Amino acid sequence: MTLFTTDYSNLESNEFTPLPEGEYEVIIKSVGERATQNGKEETQLQLAVRNDLKQVPELQETNAKYANRIIFVDEWKRTIDGEYKYKMDNFMHYLNGVGVPEGTAIESLEQLFSMFRGKPVRVYVKQEENEYKGEKQIVNRVAPWNFKNTKFPQVNHEWKEKDKAQSDNKFANANGPIDITDDDLPF
Repeated sequence: MTLFTTDYSNLESNEFTPLPEGEYEVIIKSVGERATQNGKEETQLQLAVRNDLKQVPELQETNAKYANRIIFVDEWKRTIDGEYKYKMDNFMHYLNGVGVPEGTAIESLEQLFSMFRGKPVRVYVKQEENEYKGEKQIVNRVAPWNFKNTKFPQVNHEWKEKDKAQSDNKFANANGPIDITDDDLPF
């Protein structure tokens, strides 16, 4: 009896090279706050290139070729007017890009993050040279002002099972202590 038959038709490329520059339709897979070992804090958005737009003629060189690839957007806290905080203008670009109405009150970071998760957005991806510990490499960057409303608001992106579980888990991107209320506990 055969254990299995090889079938390579569903294998995906696991390249980690930067995406070519261009405009991509993406979905915000996850968003969360984290800190480096030296205490620098950031909010990181993970953008997945939408796989439901492979047949769209104008996206043949972007979404069709690079569906499911992940782009990271890091928004770092910085010292502004003597305080260590986020530059809120950048978040305004992100919120406008996902279509949050003007005048919406944001009460907490979790509310802010929930406004991003699972939302489609159009972004322009650039390639930039980055130097880290003396090593230069080309990386992708998405500037806050490059977040625009999607041209395709109907989302039919299909998550891989592992990806779906992570995008549904509000604790998946937490690094460090997690605030858990009695309502979060199953008992």
